[in-house]
Amino acid sequence: MSMAIVLQQMIIIFILIGIGMILYRRKMISEECSRQISGLIINVTNPALLICSALEDGPKASLQELGIALASYAAVFAILIAAGFVLPYVLRVPKRLHYAYQVLTVFGNVGFIGIPLASAVLGSQSLIFVSIFNLLFNLLVYTFGTSLLQRAAAQQAAEAAEAPVSHTQKNASAPAGRTCGRLRMLVNAGTISAAVTIIFYLGNFHVPVIISSTLTYAGRATTLLSMLVLGVSVAQMAPKDIFSNPRLYAFTLLRQVLVPIGCMLLMRCFFHHTLILNTMLLMVAVPAANMPLMLAKQMDMETGSISQGIILTTILSLVTVPAACLFLVP
Repeated sequence: MSMAIVLQQMIIIFILIGIGMILYRRKMISEECSRQISGLIINVTNPALLICSALEDGPKASLQELGIALASYAAVFAILIAAGFVLPYVLRVPKRLHYAYQVLTVFGNVGFIGIPLASAVLGSQSLIFVSIFNLLFNLLVYTFGTSLLQRAAAQQAAEAAEAPVSHTQKNASAPAGRTCGRLRMLVNAGTISAAVTIIFYLGNFHVPVIISSTLTYAGRATTLLSMLVLGVSVAQMAPKDIFSNPRLYAFTLLRQVLVPIGCMLLMRCFFHHTLILNTMLLMVAVPAANMPLMLAKQMDMETGSISQGIILTTILSLVTVPAACLFLVP
């Protein structure tokens, strides 16, 4: 793999993050504005970007290949979820920050970094498998990820108010609240757009140019807006807060090198489709995604730990991604 490809993507990311930092420090973007932009990304631009991937013309993978990719990538996410519960204990992370390490483990930046990286390293034929990985990512981030962050937000709010809900109140509201809450989480912009993307791809539907162009323009805004949001978070943090946490260095080594290599070695025991395997390795090796950060901002949570993890894993990906890619199947 060419180091220049990774360096180019990282430089683009850092430039856009830097723009967000400058705009915040010049008071052209506020914290409240950052939260509003996060809502725009989650509900409009990110779903549009996802649907666009199903409307592109090009060679189609067989249903068998798509099935293999779907099953294997679902298994990979199951591994990541399990790792997300284990790593905080291995690294002795304080209990109140377990949620941050969990979302950093499960959700990688498979969109902005993953898509161009896979296209450059593996070719455009890999993008259909990248799309499947993105579909699973969106389904999980709006269900498992949202549920995880909601529980953490409730705990933070209770600690801040020093007024926990009584046992009686919890028991009275739990059954109905849980059922309604889970249904609401499943019906959202992310899962709806994921379902539409699958239908459009399998049905090979064609939409009017007006609609496809509108979706394309909206989707293209995702990269800039998401990096601006991340830049605002970085601008609020001192450099020592990002680089002085030894746990994050150990976490990055485990999550972005050992976990991708382990997933590759495991999956090779079950099938030998080179492109599906290599796409999987790249998607698991990318740094942490900023979607959990935007969800946390919408919930008015403490986002310092998530921001630190995103920034450090992104910086160190200059080393960790090439290291993991040494295990690409030739």
